[in-house]
Amino acid sequence: MTLLLGAVIVGLMLIGMPLGFAIIIACLTVIWAGGGVNPAIVAQRLFAGLDSFTLLAIPFFLLAGALMSESGMTRRLVAFANAIVGRFTGGLAMSNVVASTFFSGISGSAVADTSVMGRIFIPEMEREGYGRSFSVAVTAAASVVAPIIPPSIGFIVYGVITDQSIVRLFVAGLVPGAIYSLLALVVVYLTSRKRRYAVHEPEPLSEVVSRGIQAGPALVMPFLILAGIFSGVFTVTECSAIAVVYALVVGGLVYRELTFGRLLAALRETAYTTAVIMIIVGAAKLFAWQLAYTHIPDAALAWVTSVAHGPLVFLLMVNVLLLLVGTFMEANAAMVMLVPILHPAGVALGVDPVQLGVIVVVNLCLGLITPPIGLCLNVACKIAGLPLERSLRDIAPFVVIGIAVLAALSLAPAVSLWLPKLIMN
Repeated sequence: MTLLLGAVIVGLMLIGMPLGFAIIIACLTVIWAGGGVNPAIVAQRLFAGLDSFTLLAIPFFLLAGALMSESGMTRRLVAFANAIVGRFTGGLAMSNVVASTFFSGISGSAVADTSVMGRIFIPEMEREGYGRSFSVAVTAAASVVAPIIPPSIGFIVYGVITDQSIVRLFVAGLVPGAIYSLLALVVVYLTSRKRRYAVHEPEPLSEVVSRGIQAGPALVMPFLILAGIFSGVFTVTECSAIAVVYALVVGGLVYRELTFGRLLAALRETAYTTAVIMIIVGAAKLFAWQLAYTHIPDAALAWVTSVAHGPLVFLLMVNVLLLLVGTFMEANAAMVMLVPILHPAGVALGVDPVQLGVIVVVNLCLGLITPPIGLCLNVACKIAGLPLERSLRDIAPFVVIGIAVLAALSLAPAVSLWLPKLIMN
């Protein structure tokens, strides 16, 4: 039955069926073939997978990011970021990284980040004399931080699958996310200096302050989200709803750029993305039940513990596996397939579930910028009209710093666990 389950999933994916539907059909096929279980369990498990108050945070955070983009907040963030770092060599590219980090603190989605920032920065960087390949690489790589820092959609999905504290996962992602963004800035600066890209005149302090004031309402949103969650005043879901209300008020009443048409566009985009994610999450619960029913996790645990002699060896295996999987599978889909097996094995070997969650998410985020799938890299290439293969040389340094962050997370648990222990005891 295990071979049948895997064969049906792979076969359906090869003909182009989305993973969520492939898992549902494969589980239904195995149940019918095996007998002894009422096929109605499929509907029950799907409903159970989606019957979670926490999952409401996903559409709310996505909608908050969409509203921010449609109401002019993103443009003001870009102007403020450029005023801060535009004076350095490669300042516009560094502004790309800084602005993406700001935007990541609201959307939680790397693909949304790439789509929004790509339309703003890629044409502008080309006009400033930056190579098209470099512009694409910076835009795609900067967006990788979105699922690592809160409000990360990846951590919400991982937390629901493994029943871990989403707030603790959010806190654990702050330090690795900050390290990655800082290293990305270093790569951008060194590359720009080597290629002698443009340097802008420093903005006067008055202009920096002015742009900071204009971007102030947008800058407050990530801190509102973090403060509400970390203080315990709001749950993750409540905070996501407040973020939407805040985006509506700022976009409609402060900036006055959120028209009815733009609101509909934001709702349409959010509905589509939410539907894709929720189908995968519902299929995840069904898939986890099917694995447990056929005792696959027990067999996998016995094999892993016999091969991996200690947490470090296990984490090395996880890193290699997820880096390979991330090159051809979407992050949330990969979590659905692998986390139900990796999580119990890691816990049995003494790996902290929060540390494992951060490693899983960072690994799969790197898959967003590695070919052949590399979803964020593909999105940025389409915006620039550049073949994917021409971006590989410039994206490579960012993949290297991502692997360096993974090494730090694996060798030093404190990188991901120090801050949660400090804040949440």
